[in-house]
Amino acid sequence: MTAERADLLVIGGGLGGVSAALAALRAGRSVILTEQYAWLGGQLTSQAVTLDEHTWIEQFGSTASYRGLRDGIRDYYRQNYPLSPAARAQRHLNPGAGLVSRLCAEPRAGVAVIERMLAPYRSSGRLRIVQPAVPVGAAVDGDRVVSVTVRRLDTGETLVLSGDLVVDATETGELLPLTGTEYVVGSESRAQTGEPSAPESADPQNVQAISWCFVIDHVDGDHVIEKPDDYERWRAMQPDFWGAPMMSLTAPHPRTLDIETRTFTPTIDDDPFAAVADQRSDGGDSELWIFRRMLARKTLEPGFLDSDIVLVNWPMIDYIDGSVIDTPDAQEHLDAAKAQSRAMLYWLQTEAPRPDGGAGWPGLRLRPDVTGTEDGFAQAPYIRESRRIVAEYTVVEGDLSIAARGSDAPATFPDSVGVGMYRIDLHPSTGGDNYIDVASVPFEIPLGALIPIRMRNLLPAGKNVGTTHITNGAFRLHPVEWGIGEAVGWLAAFCLDRAMDPRAVRNTPSALEEFQSLLAANGVELHWPDVTGY
Repeated sequence: MTAERADLLVIGGGLGGVSAALAALRAGRSVILTEQYAWLGGQLTSQAVTLDEHTWIEQFGSTASYRGLRDGIRDYYRQNYPLSPAARAQRHLNPGAGLVSRLCAEPRAGVAVIERMLAPYRSSGRLRIVQPAVPVGAAVDGDRVVSVTVRRLDTGETLVLSGDLVVDATETGELLPLTGTEYVVGSESRAQTGEPSAPESADPQNVQAISWCFVIDHVDGDHVIEKPDDYERWRAMQPDFWGAPMMSLTAPHPRTLDIETRTFTPTIDDDPFAAVADQRSDGGDSELWIFRRMLARKTLEPGFLDSDIVLVNWPMIDYIDGSVIDTPDAQEHLDAAKAQSRAMLYWLQTEAPRPDGGAGWPGLRLRPDVTGTEDGFAQAPYIRESRRIVAEYTVVEGDLSIAARGSDAPATFPDSVGVGMYRIDLHPSTGGDNYIDVASVPFEIPLGALIPIRMRNLLPAGKNVGTTHITNGAFRLHPVEWGIGEAVGWLAAFCLDRAMDPRAVRNTPSALEEFQSLLAANGVELHWPDVTGY
């Protein structure tokens, strides 16, 4: 058994883990970073999910390093792809011209940029990446994490890793039970949080759906997969609130809950520069082919690409039959989520209605080269909800909801360590809930939500921060996760430089002011600008 140590130990290489490591490295500290899957980047890469972002992301509302990630993705296309003259002239190039975000791109672009950002620190020896590996145990002394044991998935070797501060950047808060850290999972009751959108009773097994995404294009030929053995089960599945079988193009509208039928047109000949994603006014999913398209053929020179490349991350693959957190049958649910997605692909290839009156698109083809897998499905499931620390401060619906606040002005906190923005957007849940959608304000990220009530050297850097089941719906997206991780990385370095615990930084006014100044000096926006139109 091998033992290794660094200033900061980061378990989980999603966006929060990467940004935490990067900030600590820029502050001069050494880092060990572990990751389960082949690619760093989590929801952007191994989960294959194109960026979900707020309307003002091109102007403000993120950290400088997150802008560096986005600029790097655009540069990746400008430097490596035969862009059309119209695409090359786009200041805010959107390679996929998708309508979920103003920057839709293939996961490998994100991988390339993340690797480039971390490369100098690998070379210097201050960054050690252990991959693929998962945490399997932890040693704790009172309220401090002494070490974390990880198992390599390729060799079976176990390593004992330690750091002065330890970051849980896993997708489901795996370190929380391993270290005995107090946490909440699932939905809290309305009496517990005072939230109007919370249910009457708490339910630890009521979490948002997971989705196993996949990537397709549409070319000549018959690319129909073998009919799944369990296809008829999925074909018949129809939740009470859905209004149609899930194997269809019909589903509730996430904001109105009206039952709506989308279109799906792989042969669509649209202008990729005609529409701009704006989540304030429209979710963008009325035409599913365009919704999460990650590379549009008409952004490239004519004839270079035979088809658009499209991510399938749609309501119809939301898996709601059970939670994968704190349950003995988690693997069964993971397998079932992928099976549901496989059934949806087969339905699209064989039964989906076509504009010509026919059924099925046999030319739909999985793209394993895009996902970095053998089967064309993402390396990892898209996880929307995690265990959440019991924090010094928990963000509740009243902090974010326009209706509850009676104002659309940004939510402010005296201990702000970043900013974020997204509607409170909850997908259907394993407890039988329909979509929950609440118009919300731009918000600051309070340091108190990043500090456990007891543990002194464990910090969260993902969906495991101090939110509720409800407010997690606004905190779970790409730029907020990156911002949380970056704040945690700078905080770790700040604490080590001054021999302070994170809690002391928050609760010592002079230290908090100094830390916030450090963040601002390194490109972290602490407040939303004073503008109209929020």
